[in-house]
Amino acid sequence: MKKNRFKNKKRIVVKIGSSSLQHKKTGQLDFIKLEKLVRELCDLKNQDIDVCLVSSGAIAVGRKMLGITKRPKNLSTKQACAAVGQASLMMTYQKLFAEYHQQCGQVLMTKKTMIDNVSRKNAQNTFEELFRLGVIPVVNENDTVNTYEIQFGDNDSLAAIVASLIGADLLILLSDIDGLFTADPKTDPEAKLVDVVEQLDERYLHMASSKAGSDVGTGGMTTKLNAARIATYSGADMIIANGKEVGVLHQILEDDFVGTVFKADKKDDFFIADFIEENMN
Repeated sequence: MKKNRFKNKKRIVVKIGSSSLQHKKTGQLDFIKLEKLVRELCDLKNQDIDVCLVSSGAIAVGRKMLGITKRPKNLSTKQACAAVGQASLMMTYQKLFAEYHQQCGQVLMTKKTMIDNVSRKNAQNTFEELFRLGVIPVVNENDTVNTYEIQFGDNDSLAAIVASLIGADLLILLSDIDGLFTADPKTDPEAKLVDVVEQLDERYLHMASSKAGSDVGTGGMTTKLNAARIATYSGADMIIANGKEVGVLHQILEDDFVGTVFKADKKDDFFIADFIEENMN
């Protein structure tokens, strides 16, 4: 029996990771998956839902275009890859969204965007105007000039921060895993998927692994639990689902999917800027 837990959501943030955007063997963009992702997002928009996409991939795309075979360790090289890759990735998104008569707009953020009161309010105003105009924001970190995010950040946390900033009621993290497990499913055959987390507390932290699952991604389960804290404390439900098949987005709205649901647990004293300064330095 379907519970229809998500049918009344009005503002959704979707995050897709680098490993979900590319062919594993070659590192080239998976255009079929990208086209399906854009189609799913446009269909959500056609249901009168505000949609925001947080997309990884700029550094990975850029390094492929520049002929760099391994993930760069040098910070300036990462920034150069981001500069090349961000332009290419956004051009691809614009072409695909245009196929469905949908406008998208790029929003690049830094840590300062959130901790500075004026910058944060300006960002909120930008998002609200984009939604009013019917535009789907495509968000990434400003990796070309901001070293903090490249060194320490991840787009799981960025997506949760965006969800908090814009007052989203649902955050969906599309990753290369099915959800939160009781142990590492790659090494423990007894590991079981956790379907629902009613309240995020210490008992779930030991289930997390800080190691990312792929060469192109940066976020492990620890970052996803950190994102869950931000999203749920801000009043949004959060879902971790496997991005291998992006059709899971409409399955989520139909409440017929495999993944982990973190239920909203709004804290009246939660302030996103304070959280970032205390936990993300």
